[in-house]
Amino acid sequence: MERVVPTPLRGIRHYLSLIKFSHTVFALPFAFIGFTAGVLRMNTGQFEWAMLVKMLLCMVFARSAAMAFNRYIDRRFDALNPRTAKREIPAGVISPSKALAFTIINSVLFVATTWFINPACFQLSFVALFVVLFYSYTKRFTSLCHLVLGVGLSLSPIGSYLSVTGVFALFPLLFSFAVLTWVAGFDIIYALQDEEFDRSNTLHSIPAALGVRRSLFVSSLLHVLSAGFVVWAGIEGQLGVVYWAGVLFYASMLVYQHLLVKPNDLSKVGIAFANTNGVASVVFAVFTIAAMLLRA
Repeated sequence: MERVVPTPLRGIRHYLSLIKFSHTVFALPFAFIGFTAGVLRMNTGQFEWAMLVKMLLCMVFARSAAMAFNRYIDRRFDALNPRTAKREIPAGVISPSKALAFTIINSVLFVATTWFINPACFQLSFVALFVVLFYSYTKRFTSLCHLVLGVGLSLSPIGSYLSVTGVFALFPLLFSFAVLTWVAGFDIIYALQDEEFDRSNTLHSIPAALGVRRSLFVSSLLHVLSAGFVVWAGIEGQLGVVYWAGVLFYASMLVYQHLLVKPNDLSKVGIAFANTNGVASVVFAVFTIAAMLLRA
C-alpha cells in the first residue's frame, strides 16, 4: 500500500476540519451586524479596516480555541461514538497534545489581539474565553449545555460592537440574545443524534433528559424567543422594510428546520443543522446590514 506523505497543506486541512471552520458561518454574520452597528454609532465618517481585521482575528482565535478544546476534552467519548469516531483525534490524525497546544496558542492570540483593540475588550476577553472553553465540560453535569454553547456564540454581536465603541448598548445585546436562543435551539436538534449514546454514557443533554418529542418542543420555544428578539431589535433600531424582509426570511428558516426534523424521522438533522441555519444567518445579516446602512 502506498505510503501517504504528510504535507503542510494536508495538515492545515486537518486542523480546519478539527475546528469545523465551515461552521463559522453561524456566528460570524452576527459579528458583522454588531460591527456595523458600532461603526454607525461612532459616526466618524471613516471606516477602519484595521479594526475589522482585529475583530475577525478575535472571532477566529476564540472559536478555534473553543473547538479544539472541545475535541480534546471529548476525545474519549468521540472514540466510543460511531458518529464521531472518525474525528481527527480518535482517528489518530491529530494527537491530543497537539490539539491542546493549538488551543493554548489560539487562546493567547485571542487575548493578545483584544489588547490592541481597547481596554474593555481586553478585560472581558478572559470572561469570554472562560465561557467558550467551559462549555466543553457542561455535558458532564447539566442538560443546559446547549444554553452555555448559545452564550458562547452570542458574544459575537456584542463583542464586535464593543470592539468599535468600547461601550455596551441594548441594540447589539438583542442580537446576542437572538443568537443565544437560536444556537441553543438548533444544538438541541443536533444532539438528537446522540440521545441514546449520551444516556448510556452518563452525558447530559436535553434529548437525553426529555426524549425526542419534548426536546423538539423546547427547541421550538427557543426559536420563537429568537424570532422575538430580532423583532425587538428592529423596533429598537427603528429599521425599515428591508430589515423586516430579513426577519421574515429568518423566521421562515427557523420554521423550515422544524418541518424537516420529526420525532419519528431524524434523517434530515444534518440539513436542518448546517444548511438551514447557515443560510439563515448569512441572509439575515445581509438584510440587517443593508437596513442599517439605508437608515444611516
